[in-house]
Amino acid sequence: MIKRKNIMKIAIDSPAAAGAGTIGKALSKHYNLFYLDTGKIYRFIAFLKLNYPKKFNAKYIKKKINKLQIKDLSNKNLLSDEIGSEASLISKKKIIRKMVHSFQIKFAYNPPKKYNGSCLDGRDITYNIIPDADFKFYITANAKIRALRRYKELKALKKEVTYLEVLKSIKKRDKSDLNRKIAPLKKTKDSLLINTTNLNKRACFLKLKKIIDRKLIINGNL
Repeated sequence: MIKRKNIMKIAIDSPAAAGAGTIGKALSKHYNLFYLDTGKIYRFIAFLKLNYPKKFNAKYIKKKINKLQIKDLSNKNLLSDEIGSEASLISKKKIIRKMVHSFQIKFAYNPPKKYNGSCLDGRDITYNIIPDADFKFYITANAKIRALRRYKELKALKKEVTYLEVLKSIKKRDKSDLNRKIAPLKKTKDSLLINTTNLNKRACFLKLKKIIDRKLIINGNL
């Protein structure tokens, strides 16, 4: 595998709806990094399973992942609670994780040349995908706050869902992500804990930017 040298790599792990995606995008835009929301890949596979059940097998998934474009992950249909729950189940399967793992590694270490590096967020990025990342963050928030954020996001997409349904789904996903045998969600010792419960998007971005800039200055890269 080709690895670009001297690039910035940011790894973010978080439970569902903690704000990692928003922060990851903001940091990527600021530092000109290639951004990848790895959870969307599992949501994409879940979408395939729910919509093409007769075709759904390992060969079909591999073919789709090999042809997968980043723009395919921006499909608004991937955000539904049903797909989120299915994605959490799919992510437990070893054969699927192996395929997705290769896709993630490729973009983490060899992002398109126009970018200064990469920023990936997911559940096992800090220890399984980019263990040598320059910056590692574990972003979390109160379950009720996370459910409210996801609820507002789904309502904005005109989805028929209640807050309590979303909260139940968030708690179910947390249990699944934290307890699965293969690459569970966990905070590593070298990851900085960022709690976004009482932080708005701007405050959160500035907090992480300050941490990153301080290290870049110390290393003479800023």
